[in-house]
Amino acid sequence: MYVIVDIAGKQFKVEKNKFLYAPLQDAKEGSKVNFDKVLLVDDAGKVKVGAPTVKGAKVSGKILEHVKDDKVVVFKKKRR
Repeated sequence: MYVIVDIAGKQFKVEKNKFLYAPLQDAKEGSKVNFDKVLLVDDAGKVKVGAPTVKGAKVSGKILEHVKDDKVVVFKKKRR
């Protein structure tokens, strides 16, 4: 079973007992969060697609820690 969830304007595939790196949330570490914008639910081949969201579906999780991603280096070349 997996679910496609909209978190902060980005879509993530969420599975049970899996870790997810998502954008920063306005909650403290160790607190529970709920996501109501469920776009798709796949339960053993039975697929429910929302228009735009699936009614009654909700995903809950726990914030383990806030981490930063690797720094992105941008090169700008100037023509001589």
